[in-house]
Amino acid sequence: MKSESLNKMGLGTKAVHAGQAPDPTTGAVMTPIYQTSTYAQSAPGVHKGHEYARVTNPTRSALEGNLAALESAKYGMCFSSGVAATDAIVRCLRPGDHIVASNDLYGGTYRLMRQVFGPFGITSDFVDMSDLDVVKKAMKPNTKLLWIETPTNPLVRVVDLQALCAMARTHGATSAVDNTFASPILQRPLEWGADLVVHSTTKYLGGHSDVVGGAVCTNSDEWHEKLRFLIKSSGAVPGPMDCFLTLRGTKTLQIRMERHCHNAQVIAEHLENHPKVGKVYYPGLPSFAGHELAKKQMDGFGGMVSFLLKNDNIEAATRVMSSTHVFTLAESLGGVESLMNHPATMTHASIPAAERKAAGLSDTLIRLSVGIEDVKDLIADLDQALEKV
Repeated sequence: MKSESLNKMGLGTKAVHAGQAPDPTTGAVMTPIYQTSTYAQSAPGVHKGHEYARVTNPTRSALEGNLAALESAKYGMCFSSGVAATDAIVRCLRPGDHIVASNDLYGGTYRLMRQVFGPFGITSDFVDMSDLDVVKKAMKPNTKLLWIETPTNPLVRVVDLQALCAMARTHGATSAVDNTFASPILQRPLEWGADLVVHSTTKYLGGHSDVVGGAVCTNSDEWHEKLRFLIKSSGAVPGPMDCFLTLRGTKTLQIRMERHCHNAQVIAEHLENHPKVGKVYYPGLPSFAGHELAKKQMDGFGGMVSFLLKNDNIEAATRVMSSTHVFTLAESLGGVESLMNHPATMTHASIPAAERKAAGLSDTLIRLSVGIEDVKDLIADLDQALEKV
């Protein structure tokens, strides 16, 4: 399908077709797994677009084109993990530069910025991005990067993309949005003014908990050149099988996100009315602080739900998390299966307890990645676990 025709089509069509065409040699409809490390040249420097697999691979190129189309981007670049994608962006900064980031964000991002890049003289401050005045006060003359998550991990807060990206632009800083929780089906940050969009493709894009990867999408020629140089020079790239699996995942992304959103909405409403639940965090609830903003900048409320028990102590929370049968207690999110996570000891353990508490992340918070199973079975599983309290 010609790209000019595809650009006018919906996200579901783009998810299936963008970046891909039948194999010219065999006519294979599915993009082949080009399991090769090098490519033949007809003369020195004369080749068919690929020289060495660290730099480019046809399977990876297909995935990059697919993700770029979904994110309304000119360029897509794939990495070996979401953290590797984040690392490549921060690596473009220099000693003395400053980052302002969300204080409610993936723990691995915090660890990377503070513990890996901090010793090299790149400093970071983590603030509540739902308060624009707080963000504005945190910006310094040397602030070069505004790192945004929305919805956030794990409190699913929704922050104003348009206002934050405009603030970064006015300041002369780059705005980067981790769009992992939403996926491009629900939110496309470049359309709201972001410079960079980051994904852990391990999550919703892959969608089956069987592959690790990351991606950056952008319309900036300058950022594309910088990140391509790092891909070539540092080599944090996904293998062709990883790209193939992720491409398989994106084909069903739209229909999976519809089911994730439906199930999460039903579960959030059920938990909000449950006598043993104290608080529910989900953008689809009218009672949620970011509900109206989510309706403005998202096309759905996502599959992530967090909650606190009314009996708010760690023993009760542990009992619930150890008692489910359909929900699996595990790290990660975004797969077809439902997962339950304890951020304080799992995904966010690298954030000091005092900082977690200051950001509103309780040690008793339970995070759900709601899968695509029958929602009645998921509710029954949560109810029987809550009965243990």
